[in-house]
Amino acid sequence: MFFETAGIEVALWIPPLVAFTISLFTSMGGVSGAFLLLPFQMSFLGYVNPSVSATNQLFNIVAIPSGVYRYCKEGRMVWPLTGVVVTATLPGVFIGAVVRVAYLPDPRHFKLFAGAVLLSIGCKMIFELARKTAGRAGKANSEKRFQDVVRTYRTLSTNPQKSNGNPLPAVNVTHFNFKRLGYTFYGESFDVSLWGIFSLSFIVGIVGGIYGIGGGSIIAPFFVTYFGLPVYTVAGAALMGTFVTSVAGVVFYQAIAPFYPNLSVAPDWLLGILFGLGGMVGMYLGARLQKFVPARFIKWLLAGILVFTAAKYIVEFIRA
Repeated sequence: MFFETAGIEVALWIPPLVAFTISLFTSMGGVSGAFLLLPFQMSFLGYVNPSVSATNQLFNIVAIPSGVYRYCKEGRMVWPLTGVVVTATLPGVFIGAVVRVAYLPDPRHFKLFAGAVLLSIGCKMIFELARKTAGRAGKANSEKRFQDVVRTYRTLSTNPQKSNGNPLPAVNVTHFNFKRLGYTFYGESFDVSLWGIFSLSFIVGIVGGIYGIGGGSIIAPFFVTYFGLPVYTVAGAALMGTFVTSVAGVVFYQAIAPFYPNLSVAPDWLLGILFGLGGMVGMYLGARLQKFVPARFIKWLLAGILVFTAAKYIVEFIRA
């Protein structure tokens, strides 16, 4: 089938199948998979127009809602954190979209940018995995505590009768003002700088707007690593932020398309929806299969794919 906006011809079943496969594994690590889907579109499908970023964000819009619903249902959405993420990333996404169209329309230059983004994420994942391996003994108690959280969720979710009428452990916001945000979760207290989160989210919004990933795959690791927040409470906010900013990104790309008649700027709606449908199913099954696959294996696999793809893009830029 020929996709006119993308300017590519591909069998109708390939986009949802690829998105399903990518999301099946990436959802186990807590991200939508958009950061891997874009390299596939560029390298294997030959979709290198600026509209590929908008199409990638359309994938997020279709695939993410089921995951957000699950976090809301389980009481793990930190709504003040979500509000700050959305408020800060939205203007960043608009700036990123303008930068993508005005300054990075050349596929060669965009591949260099994409390679730098992927390499930074991949190297950060490898660094964190290596550091956790070295300090595993010292973190045994902390890891055991959060493993208990996971087991509690699994037990009470699948066997509600064992809860004795008590709800699942949920987030409780303790304070939220112009300086600090604090909440408790499973007996632990967390307190972070509001402006630190805002600044990080704004920068991530720009990068996500350029690359077309919404920013969730970038911002969640920063929340966990630099702010010390548990992944069980930031994943929902990151996904919601990715969803809202992706909606804004798609609308913005569509709106500015008439101003760039010589460029393909608006998303390829059919292609994006096909990717999204496959991603929706992949995310659902990935969440169910997560407990059967070692988390470290998934993270090492993702890190390897990221670094390999980034190196490929950078080498292509140098040789061109």
